[in-house]
Amino acid sequence: MQTTANRDRVVLDNLSLVKAIAIRVHESLPVHVDLDDLIHAGILGLFDAAEKYNGDKCVAFPAYAKHRIKGAILDSLRQLDWASRDLRRRHRQMESVVRELTAEFRRTPTDEEVADRLGLDVTRWRRMMLDLRNIGLISADRRNSENDELPMPEFPASPETQPDSMCARQEMKGALGGAIGVLPKRYQRVVTLYYSNEMTMKEIGGVLGINESRVSQIHKSALARMATVLTASGIHSSRAF
Repeated sequence: MQTTANRDRVVLDNLSLVKAIAIRVHESLPVHVDLDDLIHAGILGLFDAAEKYNGDKCVAFPAYAKHRIKGAILDSLRQLDWASRDLRRRHRQMESVVRELTAEFRRTPTDEEVADRLGLDVTRWRRMMLDLRNIGLISADRRNSENDELPMPEFPASPETQPDSMCARQEMKGALGGAIGVLPKRYQRVVTLYYSNEMTMKEIGGVLGINESRVSQIHKSALARMATVLTASGIHSSRAF
């Protein structure tokens, strides 16, 4: 961008793109990762894109910027290093010791017993357990010594990791792909740019050379046609899967 004013205007016009990409990345991360941190990193990537964008390349700015935004978000995650190599090594060591003690005592070992075998004091051991839990390497189902006689609590897997849900998502993806395939080419492109490329109606209009209102009409018509195809296949909602 030639001027700071132009750059700032472009950044403000595309903040929604940052949030959309940050949310998409955040969906695949552990729950302790803060969405606001991802958005902040994405905004820095957006500024970088606005600084380096060259309109003469005939590439729409959102299409150019989204790669830098996502790259900046991923770089920030690498820098934060949620699960360092040292913690992962300790996790493997802890799992090995717990298995050994469980086989030896024929019961779940206490915190004191695991700490002793690792050569740590109990306070240091519990702090390490907290670090491992915070980065998602161990779950909340570890019992403490006071409740050792209780049965191990059961925590259901998250819905998205259960086999039936995974199969359902794959079937839904196939069904949607088939529904998109019957649309006219321009309709297919609007759907792809909106849902896969995360572009706004205004941005899509710029790419296709039509106004925002027309893009909205095509989008609405495309969804209606897809719904008809899906209904004919016996799919009336995502709950069918």
